[in-house]
Amino acid sequence: MGRRSDFERIPQDAYQTIDPKAVRRLYRHLHGVRTFSEPCAGEGRLIRDLEARGLKCVHSNDIDGNVDALTLRDFGGADAIITNPPWSREILHPMIRHFQRFAPAWLLFDAGWAFTGQSAPFIDQCSHIVVVGRLRWIPDTDMTGKDDVAWFRFDARHTGGPRFIGVPEREPA
Repeated sequence: MGRRSDFERIPQDAYQTIDPKAVRRLYRHLHGVRTFSEPCAGEGRLIRDLEARGLKCVHSNDIDGNVDALTLRDFGGADAIITNPPWSREILHPMIRHFQRFAPAWLLFDAGWAFTGQSAPFIDQCSHIVVVGRLRWIPDTDMTGKDDVAWFRFDARHTGGPRFIGVPEREPA
């Protein structure tokens, strides 16, 4: 079930990143990133959108391939991990810990997480929060989700908490 609806949740939180606004908001903050890994790739929509902007995916994976992202040790030498992980906390929190040990990890999930007590063990190693707003998750609809989302950058080498980047008044295409 959704948090504020009675719609059944998609199994394994397999909500594809179909809204181009997600990549449009992230791309300008990927300084020095030329290659990336997508360990929760689903149907590959996020990969295609990032590659259309000139980045190269050097590794991808999804649970449907019978490989749990939490068991990965090789991310193809990627400059960064960029993914829309499952949002359920019992999966998301271990992924934050795991991914940031291998490369800086940009994770897309609900923005409200940053303002809850559950973020406390992770927020010191979060270097950036890039606000995206509400995204469309369901194909063939104009409806957006009910949660604002953000990109969170986690890096095991970072301390001191995040730089917060809000939505610009006029967003370029």
